Amino acid sequence: MRTKVSLRISAHLILLAGAVTMILPFIWTVSTSLKHIGEVFVFPPTFAGEQFRWENYLRISDRFPFDIYFLNSLKITVIVTIAQLLTSSMAGFVFARLRFRYRELLFGLYIATMMVPAQVTMIPNFIIMRYYNLVDTHWSLVLPALVSAFGTFLLRQFFLTIPASLEDAAKIDGCTPFGVYWRIFVPLSKPAVATLGVFVFMGTWNDFLAPLVYINTQSKMTLPLGLASMQGMYSTDWPVLMAGTVIAILPLIVIFLLAQDFFIKGVTLSGLKGE
Repeated sequence: MRTKVSLRISAHLILLAGAVTMILPFIWTVSTSLKHIGEVFVFPPTFAGEQFRWENYLRISDRFPFDIYFLNSLKITVIVTIAQLLTSSMAGFVFARLRFRYRELLFGLYIATMMVPAQVTMIPNFIIMRYYNLVDTHWSLVLPALVSAFGTFLLRQFFLTIPASLEDAAKIDGCTPFGVYWRIFVPLSKPAVATLGVFVFMGTWNDFLAPLVYINTQSKMTLPLGLASMQGMYSTDWPVLMAGTVIAILPLIVIFLLAQDFFIKGVTLSGLKGE
């Protein structure tokens, strides 16, 4: 009995240490955003300055169009997230439930694209975007991200766990394959869809490399690229930069808090059962 209690206490202490390690950089970012620039690099470092300088958050837009960066990221992220949820759920349903020739082969080839690093396809994608005059437009960030092999795999595995009796009953009632997908599978797959939605939102919102390659105009920059541009060549206003970083993190926290129940359930259930 004592051994079990000791193991449980040890496990909780390890988890607590891990949680503190993970949250410490965020706490330090918030602390820096409320300091005077002269207090950022003092030694020994302190978590708080002499007073909280909330005006750092008001100074974000003094030199940079932070609101434009934010709206650009929000627009691109929302479009990509909705598009990937639609395409991945439809493709996942097709590969999970519809019977057609070479289905498993096509699915295997599609999933094999996950092993190709994004850096390998970046140059071909750039050439295509330049050919269609889409460089330095938001379409160059949206179009390559409309589909996802990972999202298709995740939702396919979840769709395989849905009992076939529900699908058969819907077909008896006259549902078309699209009707079965939309009326039966989509409502039942909220945990998996929410999980994928969180992943896609976070990945698109934090994406730095793609905007760096395709976007040149300041008014079209996304938030990560805009924050990077706030670092000067000779000096950087670190409290203001950290204030912008805090604001950039807030949407991710809100999205996760809103979807955390579905997210945890989706991660737990997806992929547990196959055909």
